Amino acid sequence: MSEKPEKTVRLGIIGLGAQGGMYAGLLADGKVAGMTLGAIADTDPAKKDAAAEKHPDVHFYDDYLAMLDSGDVDAVVTTVPHFDHAGMTITAIGKGIHTLTEKPAGVYTKQVEEMNAFAAEHPETTFAIMFNQRTNPVYTDLKALIASGELGKLRHTSWIITNWWRPQAYYDQSAWRATWGGEGGGVLVNQAPHQLDLWQWLCGTPKRVFAKLAFGFQRDIATEDEVNAVVDFGDGATGSFITSTNDIIGTDRLEMLFDKGKIVVDGSKKVTITRLKQDERSLSDTMSTEDVGRLFRGKIDTSELYETEVKEYESAWGQQHIAVLTNFAAHINDGTPLIADGAEGINGVRLASGMQLSAWTGREIDLVDYPAEEYLTELNQRIEAEGTFPTRS
Repeated sequence: MSEKPEKTVRLGIIGLGAQGGMYAGLLADGKVAGMTLGAIADTDPAKKDAAAEKHPDVHFYDDYLAMLDSGDVDAVVTTVPHFDHAGMTITAIGKGIHTLTEKPAGVYTKQVEEMNAFAAEHPETTFAIMFNQRTNPVYTDLKALIASGELGKLRHTSWIITNWWRPQAYYDQSAWRATWGGEGGGVLVNQAPHQLDLWQWLCGTPKRVFAKLAFGFQRDIATEDEVNAVVDFGDGATGSFITSTNDIIGTDRLEMLFDKGKIVVDGSKKVTITRLKQDERSLSDTMSTEDVGRLFRGKIDTSELYETEVKEYESAWGQQHIAVLTNFAAHINDGTPLIADGAEGINGVRLASGMQLSAWTGREIDLVDYPAEEYLTELNQRIEAEGTFPTRS
């Protein structure tokens, strides 16, 4: 009796740039279980030559629609400019093609809401998003710890993520980079979407945001290269988010303070977890004046109050992307739960655009009753002022 053939998803890559090229290489090298490279689509003729050289046995299409209709692919990944993610996802799902959308899910919430609604109408077709950082053991371990309730409720969190340094030459290499019409933003839509997703994934979805952004602060660009934002999670919990592309030294430090402890993550590798022997409010209410004095003079052994655990993590290049691709294939083949359902992509988009809108208007933005039309109007005004790209609807 012959063995049952292994299920294999044939993935089509839309856009053979740096990201698409990496995925093609991973698939060609057999690093993604349950998935093969089915076809490649790109409008750039030069990419056809590159594909022929590296993947001579893989069909190439200069129109992604032709690839979707070819029968060569079961699924696609959208490694294209941000504005195109939602539209291409809707088209692919409409043709019964499973879709892995690259981050961010889109630039403005209206297009992401339309994408999510369409995908919800086609549950038979898999819709996922490339939040590869959700596979990072640093954050999966923290997600489990926080979800367990061991540390209690969140009080405050801050993330300083300024190690996104980009020189002027980075922006000058493509006319669409850091433009409102070509990219839809700067550091918030290009470099920081993973941190925005992880932040709300770990801490909860913020309800309001107030932000100060600098546009073209230290680079000759139209969009934001410096961000300082304060968010309200509700129930008294707050947070701050700082990011930029002009700090050549850079910092990556996430802090989360809870009723019963604190988490500090440095460089996305070193995690320090402090667990209080009892919740902080109880410590405050029961500590005598004499004990407070002894504590301030360093006369109390802090191990009586809390214990600290330090963990060091190492990560392998490309492994996180492999994990998401493998999970995507496993969901299609066997129904394995997705690491990140595509519908979750709107949270980070709403947070990023909320920060932009706050900076443009000078007011706090409600992220629950989000003013999507106002944001789109403001965005289109900036696209019109550039005079290079079409406005959006």
